Amino acid sequence: MNLLERIRNFLHWESSPKPHITLNNELYSQFLPFRTPLILIQMLMLIGTLGYIYIEDYKIMDAIFQAGYTFTTVGFGSLKEGKFSAAGQIFTVTLIILGFTVFTIAIGIVVDVVRRGEFSKILKERRMLYSIARLKKHFVVCYHNDYTLEVTKELRKNHIPFVVVDPREEIHEWAKQYNYASYLKAEPHSELTMLKAHLSSAKGLITLSDSISDNIALIASVRLFEKEHSLPRPYYVISSAESASDVEKLKKLGADTVVSPTKLTAQRVSAMAARPDMENLLEEFLYKSDNPLDMEEIEVPKYSWAVLKKLRETHIREITNTSVVGITKKDGKFSAMPKGDVLITSECKLLVIGTQKGIGVTKELLRRRDKPKELKFV
Repeated sequence: MNLLERIRNFLHWESSPKPHITLNNELYSQFLPFRTPLILIQMLMLIGTLGYIYIEDYKIMDAIFQAGYTFTTVGFGSLKEGKFSAAGQIFTVTLIILGFTVFTIAIGIVVDVVRRGEFSKILKERRMLYSIARLKKHFVVCYHNDYTLEVTKELRKNHIPFVVVDPREEIHEWAKQYNYASYLKAEPHSELTMLKAHLSSAKGLITLSDSISDNIALIASVRLFEKEHSLPRPYYVISSAESASDVEKLKKLGADTVVSPTKLTAQRVSAMAARPDMENLLEEFLYKSDNPLDMEEIEVPKYSWAVLKKLRETHIREITNTSVVGITKKDGKFSAMPKGDVLITSECKLLVIGTQKGIGVTKELLRRRDKPKELKFV
């Protein structure tokens, strides 16, 4: 380990993560047209230097200097141009004309590259890819529509990073209009796009296309991406579907959650009609941003000290000031308002209600391997 690495480790400096796709090849391809002018410049400089050495008997450094400022047509006066022989004068004029021609070609190439705009697009996308590479536990949101707008608003409120992916050219305008800090113009289901979106470090993917075929293709591609890259954990995939049959299809293909806007609308309307007061309470509790209370499902790890303990023995309420209002077993069976003698099993999920701070303390408490010291004071 060298001195620089030791200093970096001591100061806890981390090197900037690099994206899987850097676009270096695409960037280098934009410079390929400049090869011919650069080769011609080197050849003319070599010919000019050798010519002045042979014709005017210059020393090598004087010959390089004479060839350089003659070739670039900046003028005369530094050396003995007034004493040039006829051959030297013809050689100099020829060198000036060739130099002017080469620079004219180079300027034409620069103008053409700038006019096509590909170079600036590649640079812009490259900066975006490096920005996305710094994201961790983010969501990849595919296809821009009205649902995407609402989802990204909520993700932004909850400080959850996200990348919006859409194949349409208008995504650049939408990104500016709706404040998408990270976005990609690409086909969401391709492996190249998944690498660009840094899916390997993402928490999950959300596909909200109006077309069921787009959602099917994307879910299948994501699950295939998981297998090919041997990822340690599966992605949490959320999708949308209109009909009940489509919901079942997407779940069988690998979607963890499938939302049906039609069903949700019907449920909300019926709830408002049957119990308007309860609906107002839920609206106030779940969707109001300044509400101090929150609700979250917390998974109990296999190694947790709380495994095979009764709920009352954990004293979660006394330590964290939160309440467990539901338990989902590993087999998916849900128990509402569990009693104190309910056994906490490995990888079950506790539905906890409380403040955000209290829920955070509960997460840390359940992730411990050893029995917490706080139990001595309860």
